[in-house]
Amino acid sequence: MELSKNFQHNEAELKWYAHWNESGYFKSIPDERPPYTIVIPPPNVTGVLHMGHALNNTVQDILIRRAKMLGYNTCWVPGTDHASIATEAKVVQMLRERGIDKKAMPREEFLKYAWEWKEKYGGIILKQLEKLGCALDWDRTAFTMDEDYYAAVIRVFNELYAKGLIYRGVKMINWDPKAKTALSDEEVIHRQTNSKLYYVRYRLDGDAEEYITVATVRPETILGDTGVCVHPDDERYAHLKGRYCFVPLINRRVPVIFDEYIDKEFGTGALKITPAHDINDYNLGLKHGLPVVDTLNEDGTMSEAAQLYVGQDRFVVRKKIVEDLKAAGNLVKEEEYSNQVGFSERTDVVIEPRLSMQWWCNMQEMVKPALAAVVDDEIEFHPAKFKNTYKHWMGTIRDWCISRQLWWGQRIPAWYDLEGGLYVAINSEEAHKQYQDKKPELAAKHPALRQDDDVLDTWFSSWLWPMEVFGWNKDADNKDLKYYYPTNTLVTAPEIIFFWVARMIMAGYEFMGQKPFSKVYFTGIVRDKLGRKMSKSLGNSPDLLKMIEDNGADAVRFSVVITSPAGNDLLFDDAQLEQGRNFCNKMWNAMKLVKGWEGRCDEGLEDGQVKFALDWMDARLAQVSEELAEMIKDFRLSEGLKTIYSLIWNDFCSWYLEWVKPGMDQPVSKHVYDRTLNIFEQLLQLLHPYLPFITEDIYHILRDRNEGDDLINLQLPVLHSPDPIILRDGIILQELITAIRDTRNKNQLKPKDTIKLWIDTTHHAFYESVQDILRRQVNAAEMGFTTEPRQGTISIVVQTDKLYIEAAAATIDLEAQKKQMEKDLVYLKGFLASIDKKLGNERFVQNAKPDVIENERKKYADGLAKIKTLEESLELL
Repeated sequence: MELSKNFQHNEAELKWYAHWNESGYFKSIPDERPPYTIVIPPPNVTGVLHMGHALNNTVQDILIRRAKMLGYNTCWVPGTDHASIATEAKVVQMLRERGIDKKAMPREEFLKYAWEWKEKYGGIILKQLEKLGCALDWDRTAFTMDEDYYAAVIRVFNELYAKGLIYRGVKMINWDPKAKTALSDEEVIHRQTNSKLYYVRYRLDGDAEEYITVATVRPETILGDTGVCVHPDDERYAHLKGRYCFVPLINRRVPVIFDEYIDKEFGTGALKITPAHDINDYNLGLKHGLPVVDTLNEDGTMSEAAQLYVGQDRFVVRKKIVEDLKAAGNLVKEEEYSNQVGFSERTDVVIEPRLSMQWWCNMQEMVKPALAAVVDDEIEFHPAKFKNTYKHWMGTIRDWCISRQLWWGQRIPAWYDLEGGLYVAINSEEAHKQYQDKKPELAAKHPALRQDDDVLDTWFSSWLWPMEVFGWNKDADNKDLKYYYPTNTLVTAPEIIFFWVARMIMAGYEFMGQKPFSKVYFTGIVRDKLGRKMSKSLGNSPDLLKMIEDNGADAVRFSVVITSPAGNDLLFDDAQLEQGRNFCNKMWNAMKLVKGWEGRCDEGLEDGQVKFALDWMDARLAQVSEELAEMIKDFRLSEGLKTIYSLIWNDFCSWYLEWVKPGMDQPVSKHVYDRTLNIFEQLLQLLHPYLPFITEDIYHILRDRNEGDDLINLQLPVLHSPDPIILRDGIILQELITAIRDTRNKNQLKPKDTIKLWIDTTHHAFYESVQDILRRQVNAAEMGFTTEPRQGTISIVVQTDKLYIEAAAATIDLEAQKKQMEKDLVYLKGFLASIDKKLGNERFVQNAKPDVIENERKKYADGLAKIKTLEESLELL
């Protein structure tokens, strides 16, 4: 077959993904094999593939493909999250573009539009995952608003309500004025912000010229003030006990109260109290019986209760009220101030603390088994550092605000009668039955009930993900759930450790009585070269699909994994893409080189000349296979890729193929050719989980395989432990070739110039086993052993052996040789001094492992021997 110059990624990706999928390789049904299960962190139904998805899903795909090669029954479940806030915003925007106002339509009609939007755009991100090569079981695709999933969420709400763990009440919540909904604490991002601190004076009652001054960063909330608070031990204000003051501009008379909560050192030591718009003020207000004045509408404009600036945006009012306070003589001064400001995780607007009637989930009991599971390593976190983050949050957890003022989502299953009576039920029929049983007379007169308008927080559905994707609600004893649950590994980002990871663990123990997964691997954040998080707003987030189209999915996967140590952020650079492309082409060219030997095979040709190369490459394969198994077990995937990369690029391509390839138009041993194919295929198998497309393509080309005999299904072989002696000898052979080639170059010997090689050594057996390879690699016409210095030759030292290169006299530069040897001596003496210092350090010797200390001592002994050899060689020059 005619092979292209380079790997044609676009053709290969289309061909192999379709083949794998159509062949059912991604599908899983329970059988006698051990399962290996991953459930995808469901991306928002509004989403498109970005660099974070590329990293997260590549990691999952590596784990799934590797487990498949180890004989596991692999199941990777795809799906999407309905994303209440984000999706509703998209639908509202779509309606606005059509000239339709959401407020002007009934809920049912809006939901028709929402489902229309979901059907049109909701599957985009899942289709894009195919482009990345993800081995997902598409028959199991789940959506958090599917009928069965919806029913599971409603069931959970009812069960928790019946246990007293869900309740309704007025509390201070985080309010998103853009999305017009409550947010949980975890949906608020706090950022250090440059603000201004305004000093405002409040006139005291009873004296037209006496004032108390407060400091505030939110002057627009002054209109909701119902008190001023000072510390009881602050002597500056001791005379104000029992006094009142007036809120500027609106002259509301409010008390001066005393409480130890106040920080005497902040500002003036006096704090304005606005119970409706600050959680701490609210608590102080409750304690001291202050009224609540809510001055903000749900969209962040001033309410009628504010009296001034009604209907105007809060930030417009901030500027106006400062000017009006200044004009009224109440603004004392303003100064620059840096403070933490909360922003909505969904809409990125500044949130407002707001008193609101909401639904809450009590977390105090559910947190206990979930905390213990991670602390006791029943669920392992990788990296383990995230255990402390988890422990801190779980130890300070507050009740979860689970209601959202939206229409898209699971509607809260609560109904109300005309008297405000509450009925929580699975459906409307059950609610009406409760109503008739509890209030038969009222039900006869007014049979209609009103369902709660709010929907549940999106995370209240996704916390059921590992169990409900396997049909928990319909049948908690079904074979899929029993076989695949608990799942093996969750791959996610640290920023949703509270939103999702912790809550899934709680739900697992609450409803299944066991953990939802055994291990959690936290990826880092993908950042640009400047260290900034990649985002559309910064314009530093590349078009991932375009990257795949231009560079290939394998190169993209390579680029996000190669610099991605577990749990740490990675700095993405286009240079990594180029490295990935070059790696693919390196393998492609190696394949073409090996494939070119096919017609030159000789059954009768011995492989004795290159036997060492064959045995050494087998040993390196076994060595790296052992190392890689440990790396992947410990989720050191980046380190694993670097190790395979080096094995293929350096050991196989740069050394092994050079050692075994036949001369121009020369035959090759059929045995050598077959063993080379076997080695190449094992290398492809190790690399396949990382770069699936090119490895599958080359695997088929090497032996012209039929579709069906596929690399994706090939089980990893059990390899014997490598021979340490042959591994050591391989390193020595590389050092010999490199040293002799460097010496040739320094002495201007052309590649065609032959040399004679004399070796003063006791390691005759080694040199005899590699002499054919060594001679060909350095163009030595002869090689022999000597115990005497060879006059008129170029002398070098490799390991502890002296080598004499005999060539034309004109090429020998004895002075250059001497300088190089002296330079090597200086380096070696410095190297030995550093080892000596290390071995003389008691702390190092006491704490280091015995094999580490032994290795240092061996390096010291080898260095001493090499110094002795160099010094002897210098005496001869």
